[in-house]
Amino acid sequence: MPPLAAVHRGDWLRPRAGAWGTAGGVAGTGFEAYARLLHPVHAHREDSDADGRTPPSIVEERSWRWADVAARTGRRIHPLVQWTRLSGHEPPRGFATADGWTVHPPEEGRLDPVLLAALTEHLRPATTTPSDLLAAVWNGWGDLNGGSASASFSVGEPTAEEIRALQQQARDERLRRAAIASALSGPLFEWPGREFHLMSVTLDLFADPDWMETTSIETYPASGRTPQMLWPEDHTWVLATEIDWDATIVAGTRTLIADVVADHRFEAFEVSADDDLSWTGDTINHG
Repeated sequence: MPPLAAVHRGDWLRPRAGAWGTAGGVAGTGFEAYARLLHPVHAHREDSDADGRTPPSIVEERSWRWADVAARTGRRIHPLVQWTRLSGHEPPRGFATADGWTVHPPEEGRLDPVLLAALTEHLRPATTTPSDLLAAVWNGWGDLNGGSASASFSVGEPTAEEIRALQQQARDERLRRAAIASALSGPLFEWPGREFHLMSVTLDLFADPDWMETTSIETYPASGRTPQMLWPEDHTWVLATEIDWDATIVAGTRTLIADVVADHRFEAFEVSADDDLSWTGDTINHG
């Protein structure tokens, strides 16, 4: 089992927690600069020639930037932009555009593993301890705390083989949950309004965009969940993906933040530690 970090390794950061709804509130205050990375938007287009008797098929899917949505809503992209103000829908929900696309809200609480892997290219040279990182994962995820459940259904009378398969699936699920519960049974890292499992990891783990498919409970007990917080032992930067946010914060040196913002693989903007990143913080697209 990989080492679950002693929670005292987060003691340096806890006193630096900033105000709720700010970059400093999720990543800590006192860093030279902060970047806000907007999570990608999923959009799809359906067959416009469907006969109406069957559900239309999806003919095209794309990952959009928020700027693509702004181009269709006539609103503005800026460092404090909020999805609800940009899309015009509060609370966030999918909506159709005039040119035939269905747009889904960006994912909250999870940074795309491909973008996380790209970020490691900037995070690595910004630390002297790339092989000694702390990953904080929220304790509230149902698949980690036992709160979620899965079910299987069959049409008609199941065969003996199907019954055996369902029984084996149930046994495997119980074993998996028991292993996760055992791995995550230690003390929690306390952050304002959140409780996290704190794990020892390396930057190499996240440098592979396919890590979710290859990581096991033995190497990362919260496999399938990107960290809500990630920092190196030398405390030079913090990566934070708050569970209710559709953007990720990077806090660190001015050089690190400038490099992240300049990387065209990200839709990123520099923000301040105390900027209002709540829904009401977007005053440009208000109303």
